[in-house]
Order: sequence, then structure tokens, then C-alpha cells
Amino acid sequence: MALRIAATRSVSKCLKTNATRSLSTAASSTGGLDRVQSRESYEAVLDKFAQIRACAVLRTATSEDCPKAMQAAIDGGFKIGEFTLTTPDCLQHLSDFRAKYDGDVMIGCGTIMNTEDAENAMDAGSEFIITPVMLPDVIEWCRDRNIVCVPGCQTPTELVTAYRHGAPLQKLFPGVAGGPMWVKAVSSALPFLSINPTSGVDLDNAGDFLNMGAASVGLVAPLFDPVAISNGDFDQIAKNAERVMTNVKTAGPYIRK
Repeated sequence: MALRIAATRSVSKCLKTNATRSLSTAASSTGGLDRVQSRESYEAVLDKFAQIRACAVLRTATSEDCPKAMQAAIDGGFKIGEFTLTTPDCLQHLSDFRAKYDGDVMIGCGTIMNTEDAENAMDAGSEFIITPVMLPDVIEWCRDRNIVCVPGCQTPTELVTAYRHGAPLQKLFPGVAGGPMWVKAVSSALPFLSINPTSGVDLDNAGDFLNMGAASVGLVAPLFDPVAISNGDFDQIAKNAERVMTNVKTAGPYIRK
């Protein structure tokens, strides 16, 4: 048992050291790169995720509904919002909300599929980058520029691979069988990970995911109810936001690793 504990600690320490070296190397070689962010802004983004622990992930069929839906989520208590590139005029809406809420609500961009998408998102004012799948080139592009990237991962292997490429948060997507208990098992075995479940998180179990070891969560359809949006019932979105944030706050802040 003692040997097993020692070995586990050794593996965790090695992975953390490698990730730190990767970030240190990137920080020392940013000269000449475009869109480089400060180390302070990088840390501030991670601090915000650790404090708030929930992100409103918005995808709407029309451009008109997009700002109304995100505004409703913010009115209901969300302090982190993600606009996805599958939404019409996504980057314009992102830019508008960044200008409106800069320093209060943190705004990022999701469904990033390549470095060109990441460039466009950063130019629009995105404060962090989310990918639906594990894309090493995007993770490394962000890492080299002090940009927080949260890549989509499905398995423990992908979560660790994303971490080793330089992703400080790892998005669990799509949902997995077992939900919160799966997160508990994986985060216990691989404690250096900071897992961000998205699919499978609803208005009532968000706190369960956090209490079982998730660093933060993303809310998609349960928050942005498609029926409510199609009916123009944005008050319902605000009520959904208030309900889920009440559950999230019971978990308290996340202790960064």
C-alpha cells in the first residue's frame, strides 16, 4: 500500500512538473507571437472559474435570440458566459457583451475547431477558449499565448492528454454514465486534473458535480431551454439561472491546483 501511494504521488508530481515546465517554456518564448495575453490575465481567468464555478453555454438558432438569452442568464446570476460559434453572429454578440460587462462578467468563445477560430475569437474580445473535442494544436496555440483553453474530452486518457498539452481546465463532453460519481472516481485517481463537466449537468445536479470533485460546470440546454427561447420567454431563462446558481453556490469556491 505504501509503495502504491508513493507511486501515485510520484506520477502526479511528474505530470504537474511537466505541465509547469510547458507553461514556463511558453512564457519565456512569447516574443514575436501575436495575441499574447499577460500572465496576470491568465491567472485572473482561472481565478474567476474557481470562484464562480459555472458557465452559461449559449447556442441559439437565430441571432436575434442570442443576446436576449445571454442577458437573461446574467440577470439570473451568471458571471461567466460562453458564446458558441454555431450561433449566428456569435462573435459580434461576444464583442458586444465583452464591452458591456468587461471586468464583471467573463466572456468566452466555444466550438473553436482550429487556431483560426481561436484567433477570430480573441480578436472579438474572448477571455477564454473552449473546444468541443481535444485539439492539441489549439491547446498549444493558447498555451503559448497565456490564453486559457478548456478542451472537450471524453475519457480519462483524453483528460490527461489535454492537461499535458497545457490545458489548465478540461471539459468533460459529452456526458458520461454515472455523472457526478464518474467525476469523483476520475478526480480521485487523477487529482491534478480540473474537470469541467458540461453535457449532463442540469439545474439540480450542478452542485452534485461540484461536490464530487468537478472544478466547474457548464450549463447548456437545461439553462437555455429551447422551448422557452422559441416562445420568447426569457424570464424563464433568468429563473433557470437563479435556480442553478443557488445550487452552485452551496459548493463554495474551488481550490485551484
